[in-house]
This record gives sequence, structure tokens and C-alpha cells, in this order.
Amino acid sequence: MNVDRLLILGVTASGKGRLAFELAEKLEAEIISVDSMKVYRRMDIGTAKPPKELLERIKYHLIDVVEPSEAFSVGSFLDLARDAIEQIKGRKRKIIAVGGTALYIKALLYGLFEGPGSDKRIRAELQAEAEAEGLEQLHRRLTQIDPVAAERINCNDRKRIIRALEVYKLTGKPISSLQQQFDAEHNWTIIGLRRGKSVENSRINQRVKKMIEAGLVDEVKGLLAGEKPLSQQTRCAIGYAEIIEHLNGKMSLEDATELIKKNTRRFAKNQRTWFKTFKNVNWLDIEAEEPAEKIFNRAKTLLNSIATGQGAI
Repeated sequence: MNVDRLLILGVTASGKGRLAFELAEKLEAEIISVDSMKVYRRMDIGTAKPPKELLERIKYHLIDVVEPSEAFSVGSFLDLARDAIEQIKGRKRKIIAVGGTALYIKALLYGLFEGPGSDKRIRAELQAEAEAEGLEQLHRRLTQIDPVAAERINCNDRKRIIRALEVYKLTGKPISSLQQQFDAEHNWTIIGLRRGKSVENSRINQRVKKMIEAGLVDEVKGLLAGEKPLSQQTRCAIGYAEIIEHLNGKMSLEDATELIKKNTRRFAKNQRTWFKTFKNVNWLDIEAEEPAEKIFNRAKTLLNSIATGQGAI
């Protein structure tokens, strides 16, 4: 495996961002963010972006690249990531990718799964059913025919629900089974950070608390006051959707905070499910109170063992 390209993955609040930064300083590397929400400008607190002082010390890519009013797809991510890789290679620096957006990680490792072509008639029928019956009903149908895909697809994600049902109608096969067949060799060294579920949940709860204290409500107010309305993606983002409901008078801040914690824990569960499908991950099992310095040293030791014959780092 090639340590010139390192990917660090883990569930939200696992500590992967800090490890990526410390390794980037050690290796004289640049960082590519693999996160579907850090791409949005002015969405800082709720997406746990690196603080300004870190962004000034290390070159980061794919952070603050689009407006919150704009849509952003996995295809857009892959195009920008490939451009960033070429730029970093041109500067003869190492590459560290870090993030937890599983679909983006899969695209980075294996490319995009295109699947069968679309059928306008089938898609129109599904769109009409979504309008008549509601997305929740279509998501329940998807759960019956493809529980793996249904677990990964948010019940409000109209595009992906309809696409999954369309693929099933076209092929008679669940989209998840077709995606599993789409595999390829890659040249990334992968490190995964893994903690006990209860520890991860506790870290998530603490992070959400800190986000509220840091001014997440005011951040959302500022976004809503912008000249252009938020895109569907940003309005539905965990942390933002709940605060919007609070600001609309539909729940208290306390209830919104607890809902953010709950939804983030559910998201982490989905991340763990996705990560099990990735091959060649070198997992570091992190102890409950393990200091960041020890994690960094363990990662260095692991990379040195992988890089045998290429010189120690």
C-alpha cells in the first residue's frame, strides 16, 4: 500500500480530524475533506470544521467551496477531489483524506457506481406516488425490497429513494446488491478509528452540547437570513434541520438539542454499517480515555509497519 495517499475514516466525533491534522504536519501533507457538509460556506459550527488557526497552518481542500443555497453531489465531490489530488501531487506533497461521508469515501476509493440507465416513465410514476402517498410510504416500500439500502438512505431523501426503487423495477435486483458488486483496486492506505459504541455516543453528546454553546443557533439564524434560501441538502442537515424547527417555534431548544444528539447517534450507526463494506481498513481500536498523543503515536507505528521498504516516517 502507498503511504503517499492516506485515508482516515471513522464515525462522527471519533477524533479523525485531529489525527489527520497531526499526521499532515508530520508528513508535510495536504488534507482533502471527505465530508458532504463541510463543503458549505458559513456552516462552520454544525459541521465541526477545523478552527481557523488549523486552516492557516495546513492546506485543506473541499472546505467552503459552495454556497448553502447550492446543491452538491457525490459527482461534484469526486471532480473536485481529483483536481485537488493532481494539485497536491504537482507540489510533490503527500495526501491525507479524512472524513465520514461513506458515499464520498466509496467514490474516492472505487469511482462512481452508475448502475442501469434511467427510465422516464418509471421515474415519473414514482414521483407521482411520492406526491400522492408521501416519501415515508415509498421508504417503507424500499425497506421491504432492499432493507440494506433503506437503512442507508434517509427517509426524506427523495432522489435516492426514487432511484433505488427505479433500479429495482429496471433490474429486479436491490441497488445495494449491485453496489456491492462494484469494486476495484485502490492505492490508498486506510486507517479507521474505532471506539466502543457507548464511548462514541458519549463523545457525540458532548460535541452537540459544545456546538450549542459555541453559537449554533445564531449560525442557523444567519444562514436563514441570507439573500438566497437554503438548499434542500443544507436544510435537512443534522444540527441545522432541528434548529430550524426550533426557530420556527415547533420545539424548544432543549428538545432540539436532544434530537440532534439522537439523530447524530443514528447517523453514526449508519456510518458503522457502511464502513464494514470497505476492504483493507487498518483499524485502531481506541480506549475510552486514550490521549490524542498516544493515538498519534500508534498511527505512526502502524504506518511505519505498512511502509516497510519505503523509509520510516
